[in-house]
Amino acid sequence: MIAGAGPDTPLQLSFASVRDGERAVGAGVLVAERLILTCAHVVNSALGRARFSQDTPGPGETVTVRLPHVASGVDLTARVVREMWTPPRATATGPGPADPGRVPYHGDLAVLELTDAPPPGAEPAPFLQHHYAGETIALWASGNPLPTVRAVPRVSAPPWIALDVLGGTQVTEGFSGGPLWDRERQAVVGLVVAVHRAPEGAGDQPATMYAISVPAIEAELPTLPPSAVPTARRGVQQLLTALERVVKGREAVDCERRLAARLGRASAGPAADLERLVGLAVSVRRGLPELLDVVRDQEPLGPPDPYDLPHRTGPYGTREDWERLRRAARTVRPGEYLTTRQRRDLAGLLAHCTRTDPRALLARVLPHAPELPAVTGLADAVDALEGFGSTTGAPVPPLLQGVVRISVEERAAGPYPADDLDAWVERVAARSGVDEAAISQFRADVTAAAAPAPVAAPGPAATAVRGPALAPRVQVELLPAPTGRRFTYQIWTFADGLPHRLALVRDTEAGSEQVVDDIRRVLRTEVREDPETALVEYFLPSAWLGLDVDAWESPDSDEDGPFAPGITRRVVVRTTERSRESYAGWKQRTAALPHAKRLVLDHRHTDRKVARAQLEVHRDAGTVIVCCPPNHHGTLLRQCVQAGVHTVLWHRADHGEHLAQDLLALVDGADHTEVPEVVRLERAKAMAEPESSTHHGRKLSLLYDAPDHRPPQLAPDAWVLTQP
Repeated sequence: MIAGAGPDTPLQLSFASVRDGERAVGAGVLVAERLILTCAHVVNSALGRARFSQDTPGPGETVTVRLPHVASGVDLTARVVREMWTPPRATATGPGPADPGRVPYHGDLAVLELTDAPPPGAEPAPFLQHHYAGETIALWASGNPLPTVRAVPRVSAPPWIALDVLGGTQVTEGFSGGPLWDRERQAVVGLVVAVHRAPEGAGDQPATMYAISVPAIEAELPTLPPSAVPTARRGVQQLLTALERVVKGREAVDCERRLAARLGRASAGPAADLERLVGLAVSVRRGLPELLDVVRDQEPLGPPDPYDLPHRTGPYGTREDWERLRRAARTVRPGEYLTTRQRRDLAGLLAHCTRTDPRALLARVLPHAPELPAVTGLADAVDALEGFGSTTGAPVPPLLQGVVRISVEERAAGPYPADDLDAWVERVAARSGVDEAAISQFRADVTAAAAPAPVAAPGPAATAVRGPALAPRVQVELLPAPTGRRFTYQIWTFADGLPHRLALVRDTEAGSEQVVDDIRRVLRTEVREDPETALVEYFLPSAWLGLDVDAWESPDSDEDGPFAPGITRRVVVRTTERSRESYAGWKQRTAALPHAKRLVLDHRHTDRKVARAQLEVHRDAGTVIVCCPPNHHGTLLRQCVQAGVHTVLWHRADHGEHLAQDLLALVDGADHTEVPEVVRLERAKAMAEPESSTHHGRKLSLLYDAPDHRPPQLAPDAWVLTQP
């Protein structure tokens, strides 16, 4: 039974159910006529092996699959393609197996080859890279549309995408290996791999579903044939018109043959023409960059037409013709600039880059973008840059700008991979029509800007021109147990110009003293605290902002004495639950910072409606002093988070008009960047005066999401993991 026409028809025609006898154990998706893509752990389950078994299944081991929407109840036999078996492993490069329950891991992909042709009606699925705003669906292993999950991508944490589950059935075993389907864009945007559910009693938190991203699939399986893409609707006629000026007559037949060979598709042979050539290019992922590459290398057949000289001064057409062709290609596929091989070569080089922060890279290349894409790794960042065209008057495309900047930053660590990145840029620029002189000038400008500024000669008035280095940050993502006294957590570092990285995971419940001990360990082993002490940031669900994390300390267990981060480090509280609405308010208050006023919320504002109204009236207030009875702190703090306030200062025990005036005076005249240090010093002063029990530095707390600390893309809650 072939599925009827509908919004999910391409998904249904490609959906595969992977079986263990009559039981569905996972799903897969048809990616070529006889090839099914799924997860390695799904194949292991179907073969009755351990879920994370590493050994490649032998040729005698077969897997039963069904295409439930094409031929319901018909069992098909498939074997694992040995060169495309990538079992779960702990790291990107090492061979070590993944530890069950730890995420994200790498690999976990397998390709099955059907022993016979699939039933009539089966079609490979179209693929695209995911969008953060688009809703997706996932089907359970049987393919039945009733147990369908709806989810929205929240963050890319290469090699996975984390998605917030919006509704539908509960995510259970059987979703793994299945295609993540974007209905609006009519494409598969990932492969479902795992799900995390919050521990019992952790509140009404949505489940997090994980999927392997399309770039990760392409990087793990370089020999997998290029995937199909949704049928192009825009720009095809422009592409045909531009192509006619470059490819003449019988040359279209040869171009189509060569392009089909590159893309792993059947050629139309002598029947090929420009329409078939364009149709082939627009139907396959990265087909248009491959088309431009093939046409560029195409030699004209026979002597040139003497009457065509004004339009064709060489084998590739005039520069104007080529620019028109490239513009048309970008109109059809704005996010595709590189061929498959160029993208793979670049990904291999980026894996050796350790000094470049991906978010800082985007900010430099796209300084005027209204909102930067959410990225974590460098490969993710260059994928985002690939989707941006050149701005007016910029001779170097954003993608090549980004790679040049990476090369300049990485050169401080040695010639590799910087020299190879430079060579890659030169090759891609030459084949993309970017002037070599423009690349050289841009590289020289970036190198000059990155060089240390000169230091004045020694003397009484000598000062270094170079500004202070950014202080390192230690970020603790904390998930409290129902009692609020035990925690699971992850600790991240952002230091020494290195990318944001995971330093420690504690997936068994621990007390506050263990949290502080682990922070001390990370500070000693991961952070070089020069020239400033690290900033410690606790990320908490909004319901737990009242935890006195800023007063936690480790026991007096060694010669150094107890470790109290709130005294020796700047400690701030942040929240993991800023919504799109609150982020809009955060941006508005950021823009108003130069002239922002400070707002006090006291006992008169403990009603949520009153507090919200005050924050609406004072939409330019970037700093709020909360000074009310402690039992109302949670309400007002959540209102501040919802309204997008960056900086909230409050005392956990005291309140009253005198305290409000003290706290206002404390931050008066201080730039927002100085507030964490001001608060740290007040805590230290209170500790230095043990005889005074009323010093306002005692139990002083700071919620701080200021503009220079834009919320990072932290990994989702990674513990309590199941394999769907």
